Amino acid sequence: MQDIANNIKDIQERIGQVLLRCGREADQITLIAVTKTHSVEAMELALKNGVSHIAENKVQEAMRKLPMMQNKDFYFHFIGHLQTNKINQLLSLKPYLIQSIDSVYLAEKLHKALGRTNRSQDILIQVNTTEEEQKSGVNFGNAEELLWKIASYSTLRVRGLMTIGKLHPDPEISRPYFRQLRELFEKVRTDLPAGFDYLSMGMSHDWEIALEEGANMLRIGSAIFGERYYGEDR
Repeated sequence: MQDIANNIKDIQERIGQVLLRCGREADQITLIAVTKTHSVEAMELALKNGVSHIAENKVQEAMRKLPMMQNKDFYFHFIGHLQTNKINQLLSLKPYLIQSIDSVYLAEKLHKALGRTNRSQDILIQVNTTEEEQKSGVNFGNAEELLWKIASYSTLRVRGLMTIGKLHPDPEISRPYFRQLRELFEKVRTDLPAGFDYLSMGMSHDWEIALEEGANMLRIGSAIFGERYYGEDR
């Protein structure tokens, strides 16, 4: 468990090195600890060692773990595929950011749920840049059109874009996909309201490539917590 502190320190130092090489500032980057399958104890330890953003990809797991946290001073991100029948449960956890909106249908359901309680929600549009069938996300070719449709919902504030690189031994293979999303991000950013700021790319195996290509949100799990245990929550 003590490795968590050392892992976070190592990642933060490496982030600094990449940013220095790219001429970027460290305060531009949000490190998100992906805590799926990991214990509340591990989550608390991460929060004690410089992490302030955590993410889960299953609503039911988040519903079980987040209320048990003694440290409430963190930002909660939801990064998994959101089923419409879980929207109200997720909203009860007051997520800082829902990163996985991938259809107008889902956005409309979320909009209606928020409207019933007079709330708004910050979201990211998930784009399937690699066009892999097993991944969620809007097709890259349709991403801009979908973004504008979703941005029209009064309860939803589109804060940026998210993608998942290829799960491949060579992280370089994801570089063109990260670059493609950054170019779309920069294209639409000038025409959207202030606050379209987040480019969420990069996980434990490819975050350095994502950072070089302009990511400002990194979603890192196993490089912080070690390998995941798929037990009761699978």
